[in-house]
Amino acid sequence: MRPPSQLKWRADPNFTTFKVKRRELVIHRDIASQAARVMRELGELTSAMEAGAGNRQSAYRLDLGDGRGLFARRCRRGGLIASILSDVYFGITPRPLTELAVTIEAMRRGIPVAKPMGAMIEWLSPVLYRGFFLTRAVRGMTLWEFVKADDDPTVRRHVLEQARAAIDIMHSKGLFHGDLNLHNLLVTQARDSFSVIIIDLDKSRLFDAPVSVAMRRANAARLIRSARKLDPSGKFLDAAALWILSRD
Repeated sequence: MRPPSQLKWRADPNFTTFKVKRRELVIHRDIASQAARVMRELGELTSAMEAGAGNRQSAYRLDLGDGRGLFARRCRRGGLIASILSDVYFGITPRPLTELAVTIEAMRRGIPVAKPMGAMIEWLSPVLYRGFFLTRAVRGMTLWEFVKADDDPTVRRHVLEQARAAIDIMHSKGLFHGDLNLHNLLVTQARDSFSVIIIDLDKSRLFDAPVSVAMRRANAARLIRSARKLDPSGKFLDAAALWILSRD
């Protein structure tokens, strides 16, 4: 059971490619007319000092000027290597393109993800690059932001159950998340109804069958580590909340 090749997006009629000098933009045809603008704004972000949102300050919103917006995530490293190569990657198969292929297929399978809109690669050499991943902008907040903001126990439990349901769908449809944490579960609201979508599929893998019990438990363990790191005292996520998120 192999994850899909990056060539999957090339066969998708909804995407087209633009190349300008060292930059390669893969973009959804719905916004292809905005390709020059998107490429320019992403290029400006690569040299900007402004920090974005998210746990690595790598998320930015792009306003297309017609009521539509994009969510752009700049590829940034974590750990010790981030102090040396914060946003530079090595390889001939850029990770944003692989993530695009995985996200397209995940959406096709009915997994609750943000709609993929493209990716941009800036080649620094034949094997060094910087990258961005693009989705349709979604109104909402991360699960971590939500549990800190809403103190209604009934609503909080409902949202945690929605997060659990999204994870269960993800696993049943064959997706193993590469970094499942409280920042990568996005809570959205339509009137009085909440739902949860899964974001940041970098390093995630798709299989042709439901993921194994061992993989499910690995995702659950990563999620619980995230909760305990962010909330070591259990002020926002008590034992009952953690059980909802991690139960088999």
